[in-house]
Order: sequence, then structure tokens, then C-alpha cells
Amino acid sequence: MSYTDGFVAAVPTNKKSEYIAFAKKAADIFKEYGALSVVENWSDDVPEGKVTDFARAVKLEEGEAVVFSWVTWPDKATRVTAWEKVMQDPRMQDDEMPFDGKRLIYGGFENVLDV
Repeated sequence: MSYTDGFVAAVPTNKKSEYIAFAKKAADIFKEYGALSVVENWSDDVPEGKVTDFARAVKLEEGEAVVFSWVTWPDKATRVTAWEKVMQDPRMQDDEMPFDGKRLIYGGFENVLDV
């Protein structure tokens, strides 16, 4: 079964176009190293929760939006190999991230249902 990397980040709304360009570049690199798909989503209807929510998870500040993204890989082995290459790829080193990476939430997930 495939494997998924998930990401949630706070991105300044005035840097939306820069973020999209950054994400497109990263997506091309991920796909070059074996990703099946890369999906980026800009918050539109993200309600405030009673205990927790996306905004609190990334410590959202005024003038920021939540971005929810994922990368799908054929399997975990491909993902592990690809991430090593992605992190060493010079194309990933030459741009500064258009968001606060310290508030980025990410992780790898074993897919258990895909219908």
C-alpha cells in the first residue's frame, strides 16, 4: 500500500504566490524522486475548535492562512530514499521557505484505507 507524508503550516497571506511557487518547485523535485502526487491546499473553511484546531496547531497569527498538504509515495521505502535525495538536492537549498518552518507540522503515515 502507498505511503503519505502530511504537512500543516501557517503561511502569510501576502506570500501566497511565493508559497505556491515554492510548493510547485518542491513538488517537481518530489515527483522526480518517485512521488506519485503532491497536493497543496489553502485554508478556506477552517473552523475554530473547542479544544484544538488547525489554527492552534500551527499557532496561526494575524495575516496568515493554514496550508494542508500531502505527498503520496508508492511505498515507505521509496519515500525514505527520496527524502534523502530531496534534502541533498541543491534546488532545495537555494530558496528560503516563505513561511515559518518552526511551526510546520509534518509526519509520515502508512495508508490503511484508500477508496
